[in-house]
Amino acid sequence: MPLLVGTSGWQYADWRGGLYPRGLPQRLWLEEYVRHFATVENNNAFYRLPSPENFAAWRERTPEGFVMAVKASRYLTHIKRLHDPAEPVARLMRHASALGDRLGPVLLQLPPTLRADAGALDGTLARFPAGTRVAVEPRHPSWWTDEVRAVLEHRGAALCWADADSRPVTPLWRTADWGYVRFHHGRAEPWPRYGRRALTAWAGRVADAWPRTATVYAYFNNDPGGAAVADAAAFARAARRAGWDASRTPGD
Repeated sequence: MPLLVGTSGWQYADWRGGLYPRGLPQRLWLEEYVRHFATVENNNAFYRLPSPENFAAWRERTPEGFVMAVKASRYLTHIKRLHDPAEPVARLMRHASALGDRLGPVLLQLPPTLRADAGALDGTLARFPAGTRVAVEPRHPSWWTDEVRAVLEHRGAALCWADADSRPVTPLWRTADWGYVRFHHGRAEPWPRYGRRALTAWAGRVADAWPRTATVYAYFNNDPGGAAVADAAAFARAARRAGWDASRTPGD
C-alpha cells in the first residue's frame, strides 16, 4: 500500500464513543483500531521503551500487513541528544524487532532546543541495522542546511515533513525514496481539526513529491476529541482524489 495513513497512538480516552464503542474495554482498543486503520505510530516507546514481550504481543494482536511505526525513546533523542547512540539504538531495535514484519519506520523526533549537529545525526543513523527505515523530525531551524540534507540522503533517512497550524514547519526535502508526514494540529474548528483545503493541499504536496509506487507514511497527532481519526480519514480521501492508493480509514 503506497500511502499508509494512521494516527499517532491509539489509547485515548476521549475516542470512546467515537472510534471505540462505549462499553468496549480498553484492552480491546487495539483490535478495534486495526479494523479501521492499517498503520499506527507507536509513541509509547518515546516515554518508556516497551519490553520485547510488549512488542511481540502487539504483533500477535494485529493482522498480517499491519504496520507499526515506532517513535524512538527520548533517552536517545532528548537525554543523550544523539550522542553515544550505540547502546540506545541497539536496545531500541532489540525490543522493537519483536514486531517482526509489523515493524515500520523508526521516528527520531529531536527536541526543539537541539541545534544542528550533522556529525551526531550521521553517527546515530549509522547505528541502525541495514534496511531500517528511519525518519528524522528536527525542530530547531538550524537543521535546515545542505550538510544535514546530505547526511539524510546518504543514509537513506527521510526528513519528516511536519505540519502545525495547517502549514509546513519543515522544508519539503525528499531525502529518501519513501516519505513520512506528521500532522500536529490544524486551524479549523473545533481545534485541533484540519480543514478540507489544508488536507487537499497536503495531498497535492505528497503527490507532487513521490511517484505513486513509493511508500509514504502519514500520521495525525492531533488526538483531542478524536480529531486525528476524522482528519486521517479526510486526508486519505483527498489523497485518493489525487491518484494515490491510500490505506483503509474509518468510513471505508
